[in-house]
Amino acid sequence: QVQLVESGGGLGQPGGSLSLSCAASGNIFAINDMGWYRQAPGKLRELVADITSGGTTNYADSVKGRFTISGDNAKNTVYLQMNSLKPEDTAVYYCNAAVRPDYRDIVYNYWGQGTQVTVSS
Repeated sequence: QVQLVESGGGLGQPGGSLSLSCAASGNIFAINDMGWYRQAPGKLRELVADITSGGTTNYADSVKGRFTISGDNAKNTVYLQMNSLKPEDTAVYYCNAAVRPDYRDIVYNYWGQGTQVTVSS
């Protein structure tokens, strides 16, 4: 089993910044990919950004140029720096990890518990 522990988030002002972090622990042989998703009230969960173990990143168009995802493979941790915040960034943000528990090419998907990000003046 794998646990994802998220921290950060909270209340930010429009134009301001917030940061999130997510640490994975447990039965981990390797992590293929970690990322952040978000879900606003009444909307589907959507990808915000993700990063592979090799450092390749991918961003939703709505956050490109404002958010930066980074990772620390040694710590099994992913970070999300959110700048130039907008009210529409308000959502519950979920950490996701694609984990290999052993040498075999079998990957399991895990989710964090979610952390609230609210952007309001």
